[in-house]
Amino acid sequence: MFISRRILLLLTAAGLATTATAPTVAQTWPTKSITFIVPFPAGGGTDTFARPIAAQLEQQLGQRIIIDNRGGAGGTVGASAASKAAPDGYTFFVGAAHHAIAPALYPRLDYNIEKDFIPVAVIAQPPQVIVVNPKKVEAKTLAELIAFAKANPDKLNYASAGNGTTHHLAGELFKLLAKAPLTHVPYRGAGPAMQDLVAGQVDVMFDGLGSSAAQISGGTLRALAVAAPTRSEVIATVPTAKEAGLDGYEVATWYALWATKGTPPEIVARMRSEVAKALKAQLIVDVWQKNGSPIPDIAGDEFGKFVKAEVARWGAVVKDANVKLE
Repeated sequence: MFISRRILLLLTAAGLATTATAPTVAQTWPTKSITFIVPFPAGGGTDTFARPIAAQLEQQLGQRIIIDNRGGAGGTVGASAASKAAPDGYTFFVGAAHHAIAPALYPRLDYNIEKDFIPVAVIAQPPQVIVVNPKKVEAKTLAELIAFAKANPDKLNYASAGNGTTHHLAGELFKLLAKAPLTHVPYRGAGPAMQDLVAGQVDVMFDGLGSSAAQISGGTLRALAVAAPTRSEVIATVPTAKEAGLDGYEVATWYALWATKGTPPEIVARMRSEVAKALKAQLIVDVWQKNGSPIPDIAGDEFGKFVKAEVARWGAVVKDANVKLE
């Protein structure tokens, strides 16, 4: 039976329309392309995981997903832009552990990662790894790197994706625990930082395995230690930092998807469901395994609690390491 839109609206207002005649927002969404704001340049860790999952979600949703790379200020420029996007379900934010660090380093942020976004799900959790350019750094073990740094104060420098990123904080925590002086060189993203590390413009990087795995396997970078409780299957011969003699050095990284505050809950729930489905797709499982990341299972309220704990944890690291923006 045909029911006009006007009659359907009247029935809905009166509470008489059934689910069969009144499709929900989630059922009709999406009707156009979706934008994922990635707050770093192409080629970094965030990009490494954002693009494959966007491609998988395109297949599931039947609409194009556009990756909008907006780098700058440790990922806070892109986060700011995403926080102001229309809450219509067509703009999402692909952020990272960096955004749990930013509140402790940028006191005048014009957004709040906990209040201005709705947590959808964590999409990847690759371990951090300490890598060096083998042509510039002779150290073949973490102990040798620390010994050289101590004997040659500030001769070695380390690249990061920008001030306030996990790369930056991982470096500062390393300096604090190893008592090894290194000079910080911030970039506008992990991609540019990695390019200069490979080119020999910088010496060391405390990177997420997702963006350095290919360089390690290709021999252009040497991995000295994994900053995790256990070794990574991708680089199983590389010891953990504890095994290499630096006890207490554990730095986890993660990448996640948020919706803008005010996005209809039906759409958020639908995207959350689609992400969970995407993470089970064989293509994603294979890519994540190649890049050293397990398949995470942190979504919704649990993800919100996770972010809150990370903000507190990194705030303490910033204070203890006396990290200042350069």
